[in-house]
Amino acid sequence: MDKNLIILVVYIGFIGFMSLVTFFLYGKDKSLAKAGRERIKEKTLLSAVAIGGAIGGFLGRIIFHHKTDKIYFSFVIYLSLLMQAATLGILIFLYFKFNGGAI
Repeated sequence: MDKNLIILVVYIGFIGFMSLVTFFLYGKDKSLAKAGRERIKEKTLLSAVAIGGAIGGFLGRIIFHHKTDKIYFSFVIYLSLLMQAATLGILIFLYFKFNGGAI
């Protein structure tokens, strides 16, 4: 397997894993909020989004209706989505550039 393909697959796997973790963090925080218990710190939620879980944070906000009134959450999620998508696009471009379009 080509090293460029490995890098691409690992990045996609990392984004997928972090998105699942972030999605479940949003769900857990929402259930803690409803129960009136101690919550997950906003810093933790936003860090998970920035590290690679932007898709999970985006979906978690929609599905759990959680933190939807916080403008800075929207900003961090949209900026992270943009950066993670751009990184993926660059990796795909580089893979096809150096491998002649073959998978």
